Amino acid sequence: MAKVSSFIKIEGTLDNLTFYKGKEGYLVRTKGGVSKERIQNDPAFERTRENGSEFGQSASSGKLLRTAVRNLLLKAKDNRVTSRLTQKMAAIKNLDTTSVRGQRNVAEGISGVEGKSLLKSFDFNDRAKLSAVLFAPFDVDTTTGEVTMPNMVPTETITSPSGATHFSLRSAVAKIDFELSSHAIDYSPTENFPIDSASSNISLLPASVPSDPGTQIHLLLVEFFQEINGVQYPLKNGAYNVLNIVEVV
Repeated sequence: MAKVSSFIKIEGTLDNLTFYKGKEGYLVRTKGGVSKERIQNDPAFERTRENGSEFGQSASSGKLLRTAVRNLLLKAKDNRVTSRLTQKMAAIKNLDTTSVRGQRNVAEGISGVEGKSLLKSFDFNDRAKLSAVLFAPFDVDTTTGEVTMPNMVPTETITSPSGATHFSLRSAVAKIDFELSSHAIDYSPTENFPIDSASSNISLLPASVPSDPGTQIHLLLVEFFQEINGVQYPLKNGAYNVLNIVEVV
């Protein structure tokens, strides 16, 4: 480490020198750390390469799922959903007991009951969790994709944000092939209701269940609106909306 005595004060990197401002003024040091080439080729970094490969695979699996549900995700997500989903995929990947280290993957990890259970109940918007918003019992028919809620009374079973006058429900069923990186999804019509004491038998039936191979994932979207002069406006750009994985098959 050396001081910069020039009247020109710079910060940043030039060739193999890094210029920065410290407590003692402007300083310069040579670039440190391990080179990319060494990490890629040195046997001493084999574990690092294996961990990097598996992390990349987990991140790609999370991106695949986000891409598949993008139309719903646009309405309900938080700013950490990418990292949270990658973390979830990494936990699922760790359940792969057949692949060698460095090649463990989500496709194998989610093939078992435990892997599916880890993904079930994932909330894409951590600020609005299904368990804290919807208290109505519901059933998921994994054959047809239908989500039903008998005798649902909004004022008794929905925790709505201040100012909300209406809410809507929509379900979807997706098939995600984490091995082939393919996806397909079908949606139910959107059902809209006033937040009142009227009882309704709710049925959310997707057009079909995709016949594509892969893991079958059922989702439920809850959106909130405020009605003004007959027009419903989304509340705070969807900050209170819920998107949850309600079943994994």
